[in-house]
Amino acid sequence: MDARWMQRRVYGADHDDPDPGPRDGHEYVELSGGPLDGLLLDVTGIPEADRDEGGVLVTEIGRYGAGGKACYGPALARPWVWLWEGDIP
Repeated sequence: MDARWMQRRVYGADHDDPDPGPRDGHEYVELSGGPLDGLLLDVTGIPEADRDEGGVLVTEIGRYGAGGKACYGPALARPWVWLWEGDIP
């Protein structure tokens, strides 16, 4: 795993988790832009082909507040980075 990711927080980790960082043996993409900027998303078990579609992630800190979602999709030149595409209710 890339050493620069070891100190990063993983999307979905509890705020009181004493170790909210990445786990050995897991695969991650970096979320870039938008309300989840800088977090890592665990994509372990998601087939490569399905990762091309990106994901819709629940977040309370986006444009629509509690229950809102942030849309992220892979960067063409850097598939390990998912770029923010906007928020939806």
